[in-house]
Amino acid sequence: MGVITPQNFHFAEPLTLECNRTLPSFDLMVETYGTLNSDKSNAILICHALSGNHHAAGFHSTKDKKAGWWDNMIGPNKAIDTNRFYVVCVNNIGSCFGSTGPTTINPDSVSSDDNADSSDSNANESSEPQVYGPDFPLITIKDWVKTQAMLSDRLGIDIWHAIVGGSMGGMQALQWSVDYPERLKRCVVIASTPKLSAQNIAFNEVARQSILSDPDFKDGRYIQEGTYPRRGLILARMVGHITYLTDDAMKAKFGRDLKSGKFMYGYDVEFQVESYLRYQGERFSENFDANTYLLMTKALDYFDPTRDYPIRDYPIRDYPSSVAKDPTESAAHIEDSIAASVESSKANAQNAFEDAVATIEGIESDRQQELSALKAAFAHTQCQYLVVSFTTDWRFAPERSQEIVDALMATGKPVSYINIDAPHGHDSFLFDIPRYMGAVRGFLTAPFISGKSTATGDRS
Repeated sequence: MGVITPQNFHFAEPLTLECNRTLPSFDLMVETYGTLNSDKSNAILICHALSGNHHAAGFHSTKDKKAGWWDNMIGPNKAIDTNRFYVVCVNNIGSCFGSTGPTTINPDSVSSDDNADSSDSNANESSEPQVYGPDFPLITIKDWVKTQAMLSDRLGIDIWHAIVGGSMGGMQALQWSVDYPERLKRCVVIASTPKLSAQNIAFNEVARQSILSDPDFKDGRYIQEGTYPRRGLILARMVGHITYLTDDAMKAKFGRDLKSGKFMYGYDVEFQVESYLRYQGERFSENFDANTYLLMTKALDYFDPTRDYPIRDYPIRDYPSSVAKDPTESAAHIEDSIAASVESSKANAQNAFEDAVATIEGIESDRQQELSALKAAFAHTQCQYLVVSFTTDWRFAPERSQEIVDALMATGKPVSYINIDAPHGHDSFLFDIPRYMGAVRGFLTAPFISGKSTATGDRS
């Protein structure tokens, strides 16, 4: 793609967020690749993941050594072919890469009194512009999609040829299809999920607590205090990075190799995998904002495209639990005690069996409830879908992608699904895997399928 120059789009109109707070104005940092055709029908929107930004392809200068985060996907003759498509990648609000976020100036901190006495030092101190920091409102994926729709209007793009995203980007693509069904023809959801599991929310909470408990966090006002929660951000990234890889991948890459070849009997780096995680954390902490990390992970936790489509047909259910009852031992009635113990064991076994059945039934009931909610959310969508998962992704496992596919199939939506065999875990969506790239290319260039259709795909 060569050297790419980002563009800043300023929106002067207020933006009301899902949390019921309002940004008086906001900026979006954007990169574009390729050429928009005359009828503006060849535009593809790229939605970035948690640590991503608008710089998806190309370089920012001739001195750059690393290209954009999806450079193997976007470019001339690549899966998203810029000879054919006009590609737009926007940095989400709340980020730290140019769009309005915690590191930008809070307009409420700028004095509106132009006649203030400049000789009054107290007045100067009070009118000193401050960054949003922790005062930046909590955001959701629906908020991001709303701003992207506003950008679409600014660009004059009424209907996107496709909206494409991996991981958190896939959630945005999915939300687009629900919130603006008439504004996209194709939706590509890669290594994603219809909502976070309890385990994923738990990982995010551990990462957030790593930041919040850092003494240098200063309640989120570290910029004003001249500090930075570097240690907390490093730990947060280390936790996250572990979930992006697989045990086999880490074993193949590091095993139990020692950095110095022998045990040092201390708490400094000894194993190669420790060195790798610390390096990743250090590098991440150098260019990412801690408040942004908190916001992004919360947006992930909140994501649920079915929230506006509640299903009330299912009762709230409690999982049953059995309590073992020990017979009262009595030396004078040993035979009765043995008999009672046998009867109690039978009763406990029966209770355990009934509990197991009830649990299985409960899990199936939950699955059906989730399916019904997704069906309600997808009922009015109009686009054609490609859902991609990866066999070794345990953060957003293939089963979660299949939930999306099942709901789309149940509502008769055109959907193709492919489960790619790859060793890289969740990070697989960033790799140049021929079968994966071919599937995306084929989907984007195939004729648009309108109306109802059965699903096609490969689940193996």
